[in-house]
This record gives sequence, C-alpha cells and structure tokens, in this order.
Amino acid sequence: MLTVGEILAINLWSPHHGLPVGIAILTAFALGVVHGVTPDEHTWPITFSYAMGSFSARRGMRSALAFSLSFTVQRALLSELAYLGMLEITANPTWNAVVYVVVGAVMVIAAFYVLRFRCALHVHLWPPSIGKCHRQIDTGGWATRTPTPAMAAVHGFVAGWGLGAFALIMATVLAPAMPSAALGWAPGVAFGLGTTAVLVLAGAVIGSLIRHQRIPEQLAQKVAQEGAGWTLLAGGALFGAAGCAGLVVPSVMTAGISTGIHVHNLDQVNVGTLLVGLVVVVSVVAITRTVHRLRHVSAAEGEPVGESSVEPSRRSSGQCDGSP
Repeated sequence: MLTVGEILAINLWSPHHGLPVGIAILTAFALGVVHGVTPDEHTWPITFSYAMGSFSARRGMRSALAFSLSFTVQRALLSELAYLGMLEITANPTWNAVVYVVVGAVMVIAAFYVLRFRCALHVHLWPPSIGKCHRQIDTGGWATRTPTPAMAAVHGFVAGWGLGAFALIMATVLAPAMPSAALGWAPGVAFGLGTTAVLVLAGAVIGSLIRHQRIPEQLAQKVAQEGAGWTLLAGGALFGAAGCAGLVVPSVMTAGISTGIHVHNLDQVNVGTLLVGLVVVVSVVAITRTVHRLRHVSAAEGEPVGESSVEPSRRSSGQCDGSP
C-alpha cells in the first residue's frame, strides 16, 4: 500500500533505480500525463491533425483514443523488450531521425487519402527517365474522406518508437524495477495510459471547437477535412525534412536552447519544439485560407454558404477542392 509520503516523493525529472513496484508504475503513469501535456512532437501535431478532421467531440476523442492506445501497445512492447535486455535503449540521434522520416511519410500518405490526391507518373524504360507527375484531385465524396481511427492507430505505433527522455527513463529505470518478466510491460502500459488520458481529452476539445465554429455545418465540415489534410501534408513534409537533416547532421537532433525548466519536453527549445510550433501555424493558416476561399466561392455563385449546390458548381468550374 502506497503512502502519501511515498507518492509526494516521486521524482519525475530523474527517478532513481530500485524503486518499489507500485511507485515505479505510478511514476510511469505520471510521466505519461506529463508527456501528453507538454509539447511533444510525436503526440501533439499528430493528434491535432486527426482530431481536427473529425468534426465533432466524439470523433475527435475516438481518433485520439485510437492513436493513444496504439501508442500504449508500443510502449508496453518497448518496456518488455527493455526488461528482457533484448533492446538497448540509448539516446541515438540517428535512430530518432529515422523515426522522424517514417512518421513524416505516414502523415503524407494520410494527407493523400484525405485530400484525394492522385498522381500519375510517366516512366520511360529507355532511355530511363521519369516524366512529369500530373497531380489530380478527386473532388467527389468529401463526406467519406476524413482521417480514420485506423490511420491514427498506425501513426501511434510508429511515433512511439521515438526515443526521448521519457522512453529512456521508462526503459532504463522503471522497467528494470519490475520483479519479473511477467510485469516487464507494466511501466509501458502505465505510461501510455497516462498519455491517453490527456490526448483523449485534447481530441474531444479540438473536435468540439471545429464543430461549433460560427459557420454553417457543411462549410465547417469541409474546413475540418481540408484543414486536417493540409496539416498532415505539411506536417509530414516538415517531419521528413527534419529527419533527413538529422541523418546528414546528427547534431541537429540533439541541439537545443535550455529553458531552465526541470520538466521533460519543456527543459529546452529544440527541433521537436519547432516542429510542434510550425504544425500549429500550418493548421491555422490552412483553416483560415479554406474558410476564406469557400466563402468567396459561395458569394461568387450568389448562394448562401453551406448550400449543397456549392460543391457541384465548383466541380463544373474546374476548381480543385484540395488547394488551401
């Protein structure tokens, strides 16, 4: 039974080895909550993108839950592997750069799905060359093109392999505190559930905010979908660029400006912090431009915003719904 004194003595900045099992699991949960609250590049931008396209509090919560539970499964696996000594967990800039590239690729693929991009490449076998990519945007079926929970779940599992300060503490201090391999996964699950509690609430709030803007429902839905699509596309490009830069110059992944705050993710401004900020800026710009464009098109057609005739008129005029 944990005492109040033991709970108050929990050290989230640098927990020591040899913690009792209960304290280790509680520490993992608390670190998970901190991980969800602080601006972590592997949670905030992705959760924001999927929740924004969900268009309601319930769907935003569902997307965040799918992401978080998949992330929890990954952390449980990571914790068990660390306990068994089957995976050496160290601060490896190159590994994190590779994760950035993979996360970015998954975001771009999701964006192509949401924005209904189709790209035809003309390949010539001899002489070997690749012709111009003619991008097309299918403007039909917008109602069926929202980010899905399955996509969020894939993203959660992939993003979880980023090995920052939280993963290092869990793998090197908390997992070894377990009494046997039968509980080696427990710190990972506790950590993931702590993050889940925060992200599910955040997803519900974001989805609700998009749903209750002072714009007609049909327009709000299109804004949510396009905003999510372009955020995923731009965010994926930013993650990929950061990862490639890290592969070329590994010091990019570890460089940062100290803030003097003894809270992980807030202790310094680094490439992860910049990614979070840039993705938020992209989201705001994408939403603002989409609202302005759709209202302008509706006014030009001489019909109230939100009428079902807006979309057919756009298709007949040859405009693409996918541009921000």
